[in-house]
Formats: sequence, structure tokens, C-alpha cells
Amino acid sequence: MKTKKIEIIVGSLVGLASSVAHSQSSVTLYGEIDNGIHYQTNVGGGKAVYMDSLNGIDGSRWGLTGKEDLGGGLKAIFTLESGINVNNGQLAQGGTAFGRQAFVGLSSDTYGSLTVGRQYDMVWYFPEFLAGAAAVGDLASAHPGDFDNTSNSVRFNNSVRYMSPDFHGFSFGVEYSLGGVPGDFTSTSGYSLGVGYTHGPLQIGAAFDYFKHPTSTPGNGWFTNYASGFNLLASSLNSAYQVAQAYQDAVIAAAYTIGNATISASYSNVQYANLGASFQNGTAIFNNYDIGLNYRVTPAFFVGVAYDYMKARSVTTVQGNSVGNQHYSQVAFTLDYLLSKRTDVYFSGGWQRASGTSSTGALAVANIGGSGDSSNNHQMIYRVAIRHKF
Repeated sequence: MKTKKIEIIVGSLVGLASSVAHSQSSVTLYGEIDNGIHYQTNVGGGKAVYMDSLNGIDGSRWGLTGKEDLGGGLKAIFTLESGINVNNGQLAQGGTAFGRQAFVGLSSDTYGSLTVGRQYDMVWYFPEFLAGAAAVGDLASAHPGDFDNTSNSVRFNNSVRYMSPDFHGFSFGVEYSLGGVPGDFTSTSGYSLGVGYTHGPLQIGAAFDYFKHPTSTPGNGWFTNYASGFNLLASSLNSAYQVAQAYQDAVIAAAYTIGNATISASYSNVQYANLGASFQNGTAIFNNYDIGLNYRVTPAFFVGVAYDYMKARSVTTVQGNSVGNQHYSQVAFTLDYLLSKRTDVYFSGGWQRASGTSSTGALAVANIGGSGDSSNNHQMIYRVAIRHKF
């Protein structure tokens, strides 16, 4: 019955797209299929080979975006975007129908845009595409466990977002999530701030996220805002920190283009605060550094490499044990060839090594981009894929 309802909704939306006749209004159907074969070591004690359409350079998706001219430079805008698991036809983002984004609002070239709904945070808009990991772009270069959301694993539900216009290369954005607990305005609420600057070959972006009670309510919390209640704090890297009463994430990144080469780098600081009596109300802190190089060999062929290092500060349990002093090193690469403006094929790979103790107190294990804990302290992943945009 649920599938039938979704089919009816999609059919109605596509019908709307085909019926729009106003010259100053439009509805556009768009999408992308990024599907490939993954080879991964040390998963469940062995090797794994599987098809994947969610963790490539761009996760597979389809969407509708539209605008209506209201006069005086003002437009009504909307976007509905759904992630797709191409290999089994299921919805991505934990089964959320429009899990990637779903919002409506107003936009002005002079004053910026104001939108409401389920939306990306400012990390996605400003520093993410400038980070060293972006030189490779898929799971192989993702930060360990995507703990700083630089692979946009989570979005803001119930959010109000303002994005400024461009002021001579400078722009900014602010976003607030109202949470989702009746009778408690602040529980599971959060905010995101972002700023960017572009001047010739130089680009700089920074963002800050804060969320209160990030895991308190399945379906609403920062780490649990999926229809299925899926929790992104599932790996030993941070699973013990689900008791955190607050989460904050600061990211800054920059990229500089020299001819056919783009050099990029980022730094992020993540804190899981007020961990409760079991951790003596301490704060777990993660610092991450990366650097990347993307080089266009020909108009149709480019290569990318990236290196990432993450270091976590330990916290003390009520028993007096020190846990969470984790260190991660990771290298990644990609080879990408354009068959046309809309279709490309690529080969990517990554290797990661962990040391120290995890949040659970056990020996730290590798986990590339949240793909699953390794059976030991190192892990490799390779991907051969084709990507098509429409």
C-alpha cells in the first residue's frame, strides 16, 4: 500500500511538470544514476563484493524543482528530491520518500532566498565541495564514519533556511531546525551557519552546526532523522557517544586552481558534549585534516588523490578508564573519464588504518566513510562505476 501511494504521488508530480504552461514558470524533472561494483576488505571477517548506487561520487537520485515568477523579481521555488537504490529499487536515506531534500519558499536575486522543509546544512553548501576529500569525491575519500557530515549523510528536518545573494564573491547562509517534540520547542532543535568567498582561483568556505539532544527521538534527532529511525552512530568510532546531549561541528575548507590542477584542503572539529554520568559528563573531541589534488589530464580525463588524518581526544569513564583516543590515516584516488557531457565512467579506491581505542574502549578498527566496521585496524575499498545525469 505504501508503494502504491508513492507511485500516485510521483505520477501526480510528473503530470504537474508536463502541464506547466506559464512562460515565466517552470518545473524540471532531473536526476542521476551512479552505479558500480564495490570490493571491500575486512568486512565481517572477510572480503565483500557488492553492487552499490548510493556511495559513489554522487548518490543516485531523482527530483523535481520548480519556480514561479511572482513579479518584482520575486519567485516561488520548491525542490523534492529522493535517493534511489538502483540495485533493488528501494528508497535511500533509511526509506525516507524524499530523504535528500524537500522544501518550498521564496527567492529573490536582490534579497536571497527563504525556504522551509527538510534541507541540507551549511557544511554542504560552503566547505564540503572545497575539502580535500572532494578531489576524489566518493566513499573512498569520505572522512571516517562521516562524523563531520562532509559527505552529507544527514539533513535538517523541520528547518527554516536563509541563503544570501552574492556580494562581490561573498555569500552566507543561516538555518534553524525547530526540532520535533510536541511541547518542547528546544529538544532536538539545532542551527547551522555558513559563509563562503570566491576571488578568482581561490575559494574559501566555512560552516558550523549545533544540535541539541541529537539522538533523543528516532525520526527527529540529528543522527536519527530517517523514516526507519536508522542511526548514523552505529560504528565503534562514536557509537558509545549516543548519550551526548549536544553535538557541534565546525568545518573550514579552501581550494585554489592553478591551470588544470586544483589543490584543496579542510579542517574540522567535532564535539559530542555532556556525555552523562558514564563518561563523567565529559566531551569527546575529534579533529580532522585533509588535503587533495585534482588534475585534468585532458578535457575528458581527470585524476584525483586525497589524504586524510583524524585524531580524537580521549574521555574518561566512570570506572576511570580512558577511551576514544583514536587515530585514523587514509589515502584515496580516482580516475574519471567523460564519455559525454552527461555520462562518465570512473575507478576509485581507498585505504585506511586505525590505531588507539574506540569509543567503546576496544581497539579502534577501520571504517571507511561509515561503510561498516572492519574486522581489524585496516581496510581497503575499490569501486568501478558508471554515472549518468538527466
